[in-house]
Amino acid sequence: MNQDQVKGRTTEAKGHVKEVAGKVVGSEKLKAEGRLDQATGKIQKNWGDAKEDVKDTLDDAASSRD
Repeated sequence: MNQDQVKGRTTEAKGHVKEVAGKVVGSEKLKAEGRLDQATGKIQKNWGDAKEDVKDTLDDAASSRD
């Protein structure tokens, strides 16, 4: 697991908490911030997942040459 995956998941979780808090207190701004954080986190997590996939593919290719 790389830093982008961890940070992305953390940002997603933080966004979910913000969105729920916004619903509880009736703040459209806080709900919107939460949804934005969730989207940002998802993008970062997916970027980390893609990097990890490329790394694994390169590692597999290198080990198959040996």
